[in-house]
Amino acid sequence: MFSEDEYRLDFFVDEGFQRKKCDKCGKFFWTRNGERKTCGDPPCDPYTFIGSPIFKSEHTIDEMREHYLSFFESRGHARIKRYPVVARWRDDIYLTIASIADFQPFVTSGQVPPPANPLTISQPCIRLDDLDSVGRSGRHLTTFEMMAHHVFNTREKEHYWKDRTVQLCDELLVGLGMDPMAVTYKENPWAGGGNAGPSVEVMVGGLELATLVFMDLKAAPKGPIQIKGESYEKMNNYIVDTGYGLERFVWASKGSPTIYDAIFPDLVRKVADLAGVEHNLQDAEYAEIFAQNARLAGMVDLDEYSMSDLRAKIAGSIGISPEKLEKTIEPMERIYAVVDHTRCLAYMLGDGIIPSNVKAGYLSRLVIRRTLRLMKELELSLPLAELVEMQIQRLDYSDWQERFVTIKEILDQEEQKYAETLEKGKRLVKKTAEHFKKIGQSIPLVEMISLYDTHGIPPEIARESAQEIGATVELPDNFYSLVAKKRIRAEKEEAKVTLPGKTDLLFYEHPFEQVFDALVLDVTENGAIILDRTLLYPEGGGQPTDHGTLEKEGRVFQVVDVQKSGDVVLHNLATPEGHGLKKGDRVQGHVDMHRRMAHARHHTATHLVHDSAKRVLGKHVWQAGAQKSENRARLDISHYKRITDAELKAIELEANRRVMEMVPVDTQFLPRTEAEKLFGFELYQGGVPPGKMIRVVSVGSDIEACAGTHVTNTGMIGAIKILRAERIQDGVERIEFAAGEAAVRAGQERDDLLFGAADVLRVPGEQLPKTASRFFEEWKGQQKEIERLKEDLAKARLKTLVAEAEIRDGLKVVVQKMGSADIEELLKAAALLAEQDCVAILGSETGKLVAAVGQSGLAKGIKAGSIIRTAAKLLGGGGGGRPELAQGGGPNVEKLDEALAAGREAMRAGA
Repeated sequence: MFSEDEYRLDFFVDEGFQRKKCDKCGKFFWTRNGERKTCGDPPCDPYTFIGSPIFKSEHTIDEMREHYLSFFESRGHARIKRYPVVARWRDDIYLTIASIADFQPFVTSGQVPPPANPLTISQPCIRLDDLDSVGRSGRHLTTFEMMAHHVFNTREKEHYWKDRTVQLCDELLVGLGMDPMAVTYKENPWAGGGNAGPSVEVMVGGLELATLVFMDLKAAPKGPIQIKGESYEKMNNYIVDTGYGLERFVWASKGSPTIYDAIFPDLVRKVADLAGVEHNLQDAEYAEIFAQNARLAGMVDLDEYSMSDLRAKIAGSIGISPEKLEKTIEPMERIYAVVDHTRCLAYMLGDGIIPSNVKAGYLSRLVIRRTLRLMKELELSLPLAELVEMQIQRLDYSDWQERFVTIKEILDQEEQKYAETLEKGKRLVKKTAEHFKKIGQSIPLVEMISLYDTHGIPPEIARESAQEIGATVELPDNFYSLVAKKRIRAEKEEAKVTLPGKTDLLFYEHPFEQVFDALVLDVTENGAIILDRTLLYPEGGGQPTDHGTLEKEGRVFQVVDVQKSGDVVLHNLATPEGHGLKKGDRVQGHVDMHRRMAHARHHTATHLVHDSAKRVLGKHVWQAGAQKSENRARLDISHYKRITDAELKAIELEANRRVMEMVPVDTQFLPRTEAEKLFGFELYQGGVPPGKMIRVVSVGSDIEACAGTHVTNTGMIGAIKILRAERIQDGVERIEFAAGEAAVRAGQERDDLLFGAADVLRVPGEQLPKTASRFFEEWKGQQKEIERLKEDLAKARLKTLVAEAEIRDGLKVVVQKMGSADIEELLKAAALLAEQDCVAILGSETGKLVAAVGQSGLAKGIKAGSIIRTAAKLLGGGGGGRPELAQGGGPNVEKLDEALAAGREAMRAGA
């Protein structure tokens, strides 16, 4: 993989380190201890720091973070603020999973300079790959802070590389009081996010405290270097990528039985008290149970090792019964997980994730529902929001009280949805369980995942419901981890083929010019024209393409589609064949300005509507999609509940106020890093544009990276009219609106509807609501009266039918055509006849059939379902139902008499 030369550092040599091969795993490592035989990494070495801290003094989370950042700051590193836990700047992952993810792909690829160099950061990260192990293992977390120092070297300028990186790490550890003989640096190649390089894992007392990666490779399809089955080649730049686990450093400083007791001691005690669980780590035997659990869990792969086997091993190692172990450890595992999960939710919701069924929203709901399930098992009766509040006030949100108002409302709604899901889910699971029980199988894992994914039914509830009817389920210990792994990464888009060359985009500097001269650079195989410059806007960012013409020597060609491919713009003509244009031709282009201005107004209005939605609904609102056209536009936003009519009116009013203020629309190209520093990641509301330079559009307080065309002043938009709002998926609301001339036309269309309805009712428009309401109430009253009269008529008719019923084998039989009665009328009539102890076979001219059997008929074995199946066959259809009532029908209505006769025969056969 990597040769010894990659790891033989001057620092190791000068400090007396030796390179050794681990007797157990065969990996190479560096140590000052000449007697050491193993690499220090479990399972080769156990945790020895529990009860025997690595560092000389205890640190809290805040103290350790500050110590780390100050250490690197004093050694020439710029301290930068953390990035959000939702990776807004990435299109391949939803959550921030490592500090280096902050700088991928643009900084690591060399396209964009870093925000500082070298830098240090403490980045909250979320990884749900091991969700089921949280609480159980004593060490797993959903959320952790990756303290890091990063250096971005180029071939022209190196800040520092491997030696200085390892030296700084060693100095930090020794300064905290670590025994220099205790540390090992284990060689282990690293790969992730399209990059790779040699790395060392920093092991002390069996605990991996840090990983030091020397990233100098990038993924390449036919690269000469193979790592973990992937091909790589050398990068032009090379990067120091380190990751120090803040929580692990705190754990190492305390030596507590679990990482949870090290980082959340007060919250663990509080939740334990609320659950009525005694948690006394001063009791040596009690503490040793959790310490041994962490030690042994650290030695195995929990995905491959069942919890029952692990428990048996722990019980045997400390000499207690498995029953006592389970009674002691299970409640605390749930408590540890609840405390961890609520911190995860504080970060997720605090950084603006809205629970839903897609993307990051799906992952937040997964954590919410797992937390609620654990709270139910612990019989914790307080709202989930209260536990999240305990966490968020400890985090780095200066405005946490303001954010928490929205977070509480979201969590209260999620609790209600969860309760409703459980009620509906139990019925659905029973149906599924009955099916698999009938065929002699357990409900398979794929079905269990489907029940969760599609219906939100937790696997534990599914198992309980299945067991109630004697069915079994396939439910591994790592179920939630499997579900999370399916949703952690975004689906990869197919790489687009790009064409060589470059087209100058004139429409940014000259948005209102209509005519331009250009040179034909090339003509593609399908007849598209590539020009050296263009005023015609190519489709992108939810904005449709411009239309226009190209002219050459009096011939005019209609441009019906414009697309961008790499740096060139393709002009597709209405007549792609036979146009005669060729490379080197000079043409004159014309823009359809009516279409251009309609798009520009709607695009600028989208910014205002989005900004107004944030003002009215809250800061959590995030653009989930947008589309503009000549006649209207739509904006999809993340929001946790339906937008009310009052809120919609308030959004419309806010947007129109910004129009009337005639705010200048500012557009500028900025270096990506500078833009992010100035405006943050809200820039990427409409997606993440590629490249070093990004176009930033400011429309009032809405500032986004945006490549569309806009007006130069909000007053040019004209009126904005919101047409409607709808929920397009859980957690996403769509607002549809019109701007400018389109808004006027939309208003006129509504006026036409209003006045048209008023004319029909012969009232003035202002009296329409009152009159319509009165008519509706009168209509409802009339409908009730009609229904009553129908029922009276039906009863009178039924009396006649009962009186005229033929008697067969002691049964009253009614076989009757019921005119054009609908299915509801047939069912009602048949049920009433059955109450009179008749056997009824009724049909209508619409091809519907109904049969009902009274108590005497049922006693003789007559079944309504059999009657209907026989009769419906003659109508060319089918049907069925219960023995006492069934329905069916078919298209061959001309055979209704035959069908009724066949039903009668089937009744006789049944009797």
